[in-house]
Amino acid sequence: MSTQEPAPRFRPELTPGIEELEAQERRLILQRFTHDDAWALGSLLVRLARERRAPVAVDIHRGGQQLFHAALPGSTPDNDAWIGRKRRVVERYGASSYLVGARFRAKGTTFEESSRLDPDVYAAHGGSFPIHVEGAGVIGAVTVSGLPQLQDHRFVVAALEEFLGLDRD
Repeated sequence: MSTQEPAPRFRPELTPGIEELEAQERRLILQRFTHDDAWALGSLLVRLARERRAPVAVDIHRGGQQLFHAALPGSTPDNDAWIGRKRRVVERYGASSYLVGARFRAKGTTFEESSRLDPDVYAAHGGSFPIHVEGAGVIGAVTVSGLPQLQDHRFVVAALEEFLGLDRD
């Protein structure tokens, strides 16, 4: 008879469905978004990344202007390239880069195969989320790059929830 502890069981990380991703976007709507708000949200993301020792770059754009950018230890210039590609997806589709990719996958294809957009310019990978202001629509994007795409997405969502003072689901 063995006296060894049973191996721990790990639950695989569940991939969110389109409905969940769309619900996040309906929930994470801001009343306003100023330069000071960009600084506060960006600073929150940096603080959370430092706490997690996450090797990420953080970027916030509004109306074509970069309002915040930070590159934490372990991030690389490649993260900046990914930020631009993911942000352009949000700007074009008005939805998170992860949701756009999920919608293509739900149709049995991929963004790269079916969007007819240059993959060197656009990437429907998780990590860029629309800055949606009530009454104004999508005015920008907050983007993180450096973790696997679902973790990038969840990181931005968690920061927005904290920024808005919302309880996590």
